[in-house]
Amino acid sequence: MGYGTEMSGCGRFMKYSLFFANFVIFIGGCVIAGLAVWAMIDKIPYLSDIVGNNLLTGAVYVLLAGGIVVAIVAFFGCIGASREVKCMLLTYFIIVLILFVTILIGGVLAYVFRGKLHGKVEMEMKNSMALYDNKQYMREAWDATQISLRCCGTKSFRDWGIIGLRLPRSCCREVRPGEYFHCNATPETPNQSNTYTNGCLTTAENNLEMHTKIIGVAGIAVAILMLFGLIFSCALFRKIE
Repeated sequence: MGYGTEMSGCGRFMKYSLFFANFVIFIGGCVIAGLAVWAMIDKIPYLSDIVGNNLLTGAVYVLLAGGIVVAIVAFFGCIGASREVKCMLLTYFIIVLILFVTILIGGVLAYVFRGKLHGKVEMEMKNSMALYDNKQYMREAWDATQISLRCCGTKSFRDWGIIGLRLPRSCCREVRPGEYFHCNATPETPNQSNTYTNGCLTTAENNLEMHTKIIGVAGIAVAILMLFGLIFSCALFRKIE
């Protein structure tokens, strides 16, 4: 039948365990979606373009979509557990199984990206600098990164001159909100008072590593919670007559 009758103590334990697991999963889904939004606001897609690896951006979008859907499904899972609806529990099991794989992949992608960071970032950043005048998306990525991280070039602001490019306006320090020094008027103009002289390499590496660690751990943790949801839903399904 679709609805269960009076259950044993073990059945009631499964019911309330599933309800609690879904509540925790709902919170976890909201947290993952929030972390993904934070990563996008923090210009992670731009940093991924600069270092020539979009694995982290892919992981962010996967976890954003997965987190939202997980929160919605967990909410209905709570209803299914409380009402003991077999068809709803079966649907819940199938959807959560798919989401479990999706969220787990997102978390693993973040960690794979973290492993690929070391030793390659500097070379990729220097290569991407050469595309600044030719590719609009690369110009936007470098400008957003230099403004948000308050840095310039890969290891130094002089990197732009070394590759024969004019110092970008995004390397200029802010005089007041929305107004910047004209640090790129001539090759002799840049100095510590009007230009971000430190390179972006170290800050970008630290920023990316922080995001990959947090997003990766959160994704894998929620996937583990979802595994408990799968186990409890399967057990409750079998208990309902």
